[in-house]
Amino acid sequence: MSAFPDADALRSPRSLDDLLLYRLSRASRAGSGMATRMVEGGFGITRREWGMIGTLAEVGEITPSALAERLDLDRVRTSRALRSLTDKKLVERRQDVDDRREVHMRLSPSGRQLFGELFPRIASLNTGLLDGIDAADVEVFLRCLRRLEVRGTELSAQGMVPEKADRRAGGTRHRWPQRGA
Repeated sequence: MSAFPDADALRSPRSLDDLLLYRLSRASRAGSGMATRMVEGGFGITRREWGMIGTLAEVGEITPSALAERLDLDRVRTSRALRSLTDKKLVERRQDVDDRREVHMRLSPSGRQLFGELFPRIASLNTGLLDGIDAADVEVFLRCLRRLEVRGTELSAQGMVPEKADRRAGGTRHRWPQRGA
């Protein structure tokens, strides 16, 4: 494992290991790989589809646009994932009676069954990740995590990073040679 930074190193990074986002990514990967194997290998759905199934289990019924916004996903990816879940018979579409252009999505009986089987396993994984951490430390962690989410949203709204990624056009690989020229 790489060196773990102290608070001073996080506030004045000098190496990759000192970068907050890098550390958060490493911590996330430590558990998310197991979750990915569970949902993809055990249930045949992607992590994105799992997020949609979980959200639909919580809210009941929602429009694709509202689902995309709630999950912070673009509408195209949301649409593709919903189409996949519909093809797998895990999600059902319902056309709005008053506005025939509007569609609502909800879990099918198979989707509810999948959620009922998968959620306890994912919850157990989360519990296992927190084992050995004092409750008080978990509370501090949650407060810090919330502050990071709020601050990240603020910085994004302020335009801290003006560049835009265009993954449809191949991302940065098309510009890389130009930067060194």
